[in-house]
Amino acid sequence: MRAVVTYEHGGLDRMVYEPSYRDPAPEAGDVLVRVRACTLNYHDVFTRKGMPGIKIGMPLILGIDVAGEIAAVGGDVQGLRVGQRVLVDPIERVKGGLLGETFDGGLAELVRVPAHMIIPLDDEISFADAAALPVAYGTAYRMMVTRGKIQPGEKVLVLGASGGVGTCCVQLAKQAGATVIACASSDEKLDRLKALGADFGINYAQGDWVAECRRQFGRARVFGHDEGGIDVVVNFTGGDTWVPSLRVMRRDGRLLTCGATAGYDPHEDLRLIWTFELNIVGSNGWSRDDVMALLELVKAGKLKPALHPKRFSLEDAGEAMRLLDDRQVYGKVVIEP
Repeated sequence: MRAVVTYEHGGLDRMVYEPSYRDPAPEAGDVLVRVRACTLNYHDVFTRKGMPGIKIGMPLILGIDVAGEIAAVGGDVQGLRVGQRVLVDPIERVKGGLLGETFDGGLAELVRVPAHMIIPLDDEISFADAAALPVAYGTAYRMMVTRGKIQPGEKVLVLGASGGVGTCCVQLAKQAGATVIACASSDEKLDRLKALGADFGINYAQGDWVAECRRQFGRARVFGHDEGGIDVVVNFTGGDTWVPSLRVMRRDGRLLTCGATAGYDPHEDLRLIWTFELNIVGSNGWSRDDVMALLELVKAGKLKPALHPKRFSLEDAGEAMRLLDDRQVYGKVVIEP
């Protein structure tokens, strides 16, 4: 089969296109999926570069999010058939592990997974839309709905809103009846985010986004009943944006976090947290129920995954990954083997 194989940690040159890589064979309890769409995540970048304290076996085929058709089934597999359209829930919830990290993922024509990771896929949902869901949209759903409990009328600020997680956060906040403020690095991205439901856009590359938030929405006060400030800040970047996020929040506001793509050990200012009685709400990954809920929203036309306008082949996977490296992404980047 054709595949993109990473033989060692490092730059994009460590991803090697192999036109005749070995085919996986399903064992008892396994399913072989013919990959029709695989979407990239920043986790793929971290896996390729290497993460401190996490040992990854090499060679490895990256690619966590996969949708396709069943090509073969191993022994002891019930209720699944060859040719069936499916989505893969990337977490190995029985033995532990993650597709594209602890075992070979979707940057290939075929991928082998345990049958319990398979979710049947309705004909109404495209492979690309389905493959956009588990990591980014599942994470967003858990953070915004399951953990964050966004309420009607709340002001919700989404930092890094143009990526996979961010575009879903914008849509889910709007569905909940919130006023949505999206932050992105260009006016073009902000126009697309407004089309998804954002009420306000802030271009952080052209000015001070904290000052702009305060100008438009006020600021929290230590005393009195001023309701200025943002009710909910969505921050999955960490790094230099962490303390500024605290500065734009209202008293008793919530900061939702599910990651730290710009740095996991940011400067902190505890005075802001106790002075304004702020709430930090963590969210870790997604459950299978979160993915099932997303599939129902997509099927009902209530959620439309935002996809990068260009589709990529396996041969162009390095170019696709470069978009994530350079943070030039809008929506989910789709590889179609």
